[in-house]
Amino acid sequence: MTHTDRQGTVLVADYDFGDVDTERAIIEGAGLRLVAAQCKSEDEVIERGRDADGVLTQYARVGSRAIDAFTRCRVIARYGTGVDIVDVDAATRRGIQVTNAPNEWCAEEVADHAVALWLAAARKICQYDRATRRGEWHWKTGQPVWRLRGRVLGLLSFGAIARLIAERAKAFGVEIWAHDPFLDESEMRSRDVRPVSFDDLVEGADYLVVQSPLTPQTHHTFDRATLGRMKPTAVLVNTARGPIVEDAALHRALTEGWIAGAALDDLEEEPAKQRGWRPRNALLELPNVIVTPHAAYYSEEAVGTVRRIAAEEAVRVLTGRPPLSPVNGVWADARPQGAPNRL
Repeated sequence: MTHTDRQGTVLVADYDFGDVDTERAIIEGAGLRLVAAQCKSEDEVIERGRDADGVLTQYARVGSRAIDAFTRCRVIARYGTGVDIVDVDAATRRGIQVTNAPNEWCAEEVADHAVALWLAAARKICQYDRATRRGEWHWKTGQPVWRLRGRVLGLLSFGAIARLIAERAKAFGVEIWAHDPFLDESEMRSRDVRPVSFDDLVEGADYLVVQSPLTPQTHHTFDRATLGRMKPTAVLVNTARGPIVEDAALHRALTEGWIAGAALDDLEEEPAKQRGWRPRNALLELPNVIVTPHAAYYSEEAVGTVRRIAAEEAVRVLTGRPPLSPVNGVWADARPQGAPNRL
């Protein structure tokens, strides 16, 4: 694409980085114009991005309505790996390239965070901390705490990040199980991980770490039926997408003792996608829940990397070059549409 007749425009649909200086340097350095917004709905994406040539999105949904309303859009670049907020099929029908960032940009951070949440929940770190601050100094505050060694840590999915979690967890002497319907079981066995069915994972894990993508098939995977089959001493850790776990069902499971605890890096309502969110979720009132604000991916290095990737991918497409990390098959050398992208 050349820009002899007009200056191409790239919309940053939303961002929580504090500024768009990194993106501006890359996009304006390529002779394009950057427009920054804070869209919290698809209607706002349509309003601000209708005539944009490219769109960068962090949390704002770019669904079929927005895509059909776009008049000039050629690329939608996601800040991150998962593309559940983008209607990839609609983009493909319109000839719009969708890009993401490969897992590597934050794989180490998410693995570290998952292990930190697991250990904090298993060792009752937050409960001890809160009790100490209110003047209670006793080991019984966290009772019961079970020895980690010899217990089962289960992984739902065995993609790049889950493999890093497994590597870290081995040092604590746990037996590692994993379920991933998209992966050959020999890959798990080669890493000393036991491949199991989903039923066995749910019913046998002492600690279950969710690291699967959010799709229509995985939405509410952990509902009342699933949570009711877990061990009463089990801890659920979710470092994937919030809606994989049904919050109301989890609240009941935790208050009625179906499971012992949970550690979540997101909530089902995904607060970052809302304007004016308030902490009204009942899970936040429970002592046996740890919640972090979708921060597992965060490090200064990771955020800098993903911002550059998204901006550079948009520039590549808008200047006639193929993207390095395509999600759909608009470019001839793109990976097959629908290829699994496990975060």
